[in-house]
Amino acid sequence: MKTDLLTRIETFNAGRDPERLALKYKAMRKDAFGFLRGTCHLFYEDLPVAEFPESPLAWCCGDLHLQNFGTFKGDNRLTYFDLSDFDESCRAPASWDLVRFLTNLLIAGETLKLSPNAAQLGTAAFLDGYAATLASGKARWLERATAQGVIRSLLDRVKKQTRRAFLDERTQISKGQRRLLTGNSKALPMNEAEIAKLRAWLTKLTAKEQDPGFYRLLDAAHRIAGTGSLGLERYVLLVEGRGSPSNNFLLDLKYAPGSCVADALAQPKWASEAERVVAIQQEMQAVPPALLRPVRFGGRSFVLKELMPTNDRLDYTKWRDDPERFTGAIRTMGEITAWAQLRTSSRRGAASADEFIAFGHRKEWRKPLLRVAAASAERTQRQWREFARVEKGIQKANPATQA
Repeated sequence: MKTDLLTRIETFNAGRDPERLALKYKAMRKDAFGFLRGTCHLFYEDLPVAEFPESPLAWCCGDLHLQNFGTFKGDNRLTYFDLSDFDESCRAPASWDLVRFLTNLLIAGETLKLSPNAAQLGTAAFLDGYAATLASGKARWLERATAQGVIRSLLDRVKKQTRRAFLDERTQISKGQRRLLTGNSKALPMNEAEIAKLRAWLTKLTAKEQDPGFYRLLDAAHRIAGTGSLGLERYVLLVEGRGSPSNNFLLDLKYAPGSCVADALAQPKWASEAERVVAIQQEMQAVPPALLRPVRFGGRSFVLKELMPTNDRLDYTKWRDDPERFTGAIRTMGEITAWAQLRTSSRRGAASADEFIAFGHRKEWRKPLLRVAAASAERTQRQWREFARVEKGIQKANPATQA
């Protein structure tokens, strides 16, 4: 029997591709961390906003969690560690991003069976890094020269990755021509009619580019990535790039449906949801990723950018072995969050830098936020257990729904 919780989840995910939606539900059943990532809408629907202390109005990621920090190559081809997903981005009180991250951190700690002390060290490190950075009033960025610890190791590893190696992971060469590998955990096949539609669209879109041949479409597939967006239209595009077969490029084309965070908040008017995602990303990040732009495909709003390697995020599962090793990384995530908010201060109605600096110097807001985060983590754990139980029952009754 379906519960109110399951109805809310199914209503939000209505219309998504069934095959990839099944993968999303499978990830949500696995543990509370996956459930939180897949139910951003529930988190904000149930958020006790009245219990929040006052905080400056900021441009927020909207879905701030451990896996939304990662490395990527910027449009200057240097490698950065920064916020990496802006699907839910919007203007909101700065504390909303903080509570989302703290809740995620507490749930990750419980999922990995970390000690309460380790979880407390993590939350304190994040808030200390965030507050001290706001108080400084200076928006910096993180690259190999300034990174330390596990983040430096991650950036070193990404720097050594070549486009050729990445292409070889995702494609195969036949008669000198690359084709995408599909039917795996990263991509599902498309029929020729679908690919032809994408080819015609991309040709028209880039006809006036300085080098339109760069975007000549060689192959395309349905992309599998993330948790929250699984089931929405998303494609991986293999294009000519700088020459076949060794200098082809991979692009990511992702549908932008709108922010579930922004529903109850006044927002600026955007030309499209993709325009919102791209504009906020370009302003919050120190350097945006390569080839990032808003586009329209099939009359709908999409974000187009270069596809980066997927092994570019911290492996939080290693906390189980040495949780203190990652305390510095968590503090850095707090600093990055503050840099992004400072970088966008006074833009489109956000608070001024002076207001953020004053907020960083204050102390009284921390305990209330930690209380809200703890309650949110407990609620998410309960919802996950209910979802896993009900979904398991549905699978037994209808084995065809098994992912």
